[in-house]
Amino acid sequence: MRDAVFLLTMAGLLPIAVFRPFVGVLLWCWISFMNPHRLVYGFAMEQPWAAAVFAATLLGCVLAQEPKRPPLNAITALLVAFLACITLTTLVAAGDPAQVWQKYSAVSKVLLGLLLTGALLTDRWRIHALIWVMVISIGHFGVRGGIFSLVTGGNYRVWGPPQTMIHDNNHLAAAMLVATPLMNYLRLQSRHALIRFGLAAAMALTLLALIASYSRGALLGLAAVAVTLWWRSQRKLISAAVLAVALAGGITFMPPQWMERMETIGTYQEDGSAMGRLELWKISWQLALRNPLTGTGFTGPYNQAVVDTVQPDGPARAVHSIWFELLGEQGFPAAFIWLALIVTGAIYAQRMVRLAHGHAELRWAHDLGRMSQVSLVAYLVAGTFLSLSYWDFLWTLLVVIGAAHVLVRRALAAAPEPVSQRAAAQGWRPRGWRTA
Repeated sequence: MRDAVFLLTMAGLLPIAVFRPFVGVLLWCWISFMNPHRLVYGFAMEQPWAAAVFAATLLGCVLAQEPKRPPLNAITALLVAFLACITLTTLVAAGDPAQVWQKYSAVSKVLLGLLLTGALLTDRWRIHALIWVMVISIGHFGVRGGIFSLVTGGNYRVWGPPQTMIHDNNHLAAAMLVATPLMNYLRLQSRHALIRFGLAAAMALTLLALIASYSRGALLGLAAVAVTLWWRSQRKLISAAVLAVALAGGITFMPPQWMERMETIGTYQEDGSAMGRLELWKISWQLALRNPLTGTGFTGPYNQAVVDTVQPDGPARAVHSIWFELLGEQGFPAAFIWLALIVTGAIYAQRMVRLAHGHAELRWAHDLGRMSQVSLVAYLVAGTFLSLSYWDFLWTLLVVIGAAHVLVRRALAAAPEPVSQRAAAQGWRPRGWRTA
């Protein structure tokens, strides 16, 4: 039944994407983030839906003569530079060629899709719609996982959709952590009380699902997010009380085995998993030092022959760190560009907060800038322990920030100058006065 509903949905939306290309962008993001085809059975499960949607969207851009202008900002420029870097590292990659080119194909398609996405984010409402799709895509698993945790008493881990980047409980927890501040942005911007209440409930369930994932890295990320929210809040005492109650309630709900696992954070030297990750980080660092300009290419740290060049018989598998994964696979130049993407996004977000302050019509940008910064903190902290360097959700958020920053600057440039500022520029004498 689910596969039939999904097929009918796609059959109805794909033609719309041909005539309304931004609908194609929303559909492409939904397929990429939520992976609804992995939640059905039969024929629909294995079809290349993302490629079909992308092709329909490109056709729509030609027919609708969109976009009108290329997406020019520092975020999109850095995405192009990153694409150039990974192309070079792929040409000289040390790993298995089939695996290398397969991963390069997937990542490069995402980057090209992001450039198209940035070009079509031409107004506030499109940005708002895309954030809704992002929140619904990840929030679905948060709400479902929270309800599952309530029913089972938190005795079982929450997992993501199979055969996706967020299937692992740790990856799903990081995704929910990054998406939660965006839920709060939508709550702040929603006019209807019912929608605001629904988003608040979704945030609470997502928080419970995050805790019930049993992810230690996500718990550290949650602590960083709580501190950031408290620091950015205007009413720090109230914020501290609300955050403390929410976190204490979620932690108290969990069974004893959850607490036993979380306690290993303080005794990581005795935990085989934690020590294994440190070993993998060391190997990736050595690979980066051995190949500083190009790294080992995609999947290099997964290849035993490549790992043996720096540590014979060392573990060859997922690095479990956004920082060391980039260094080991792509080298220092690409890692620098990747980091510059995130730093630029944070700077743009802060500029939006500052520029939109005091402008009621730009309140949306003010709230988006604040919540985006929290999402970036969540990604950097939780991602320190995960292989999520090439996560399309995070890159899409950066593209959204870049497009919103452009819209804010255009809005302020087109706004009439306040009377007080005009008077100050003219001096203290009213117009019409003459000096002798």
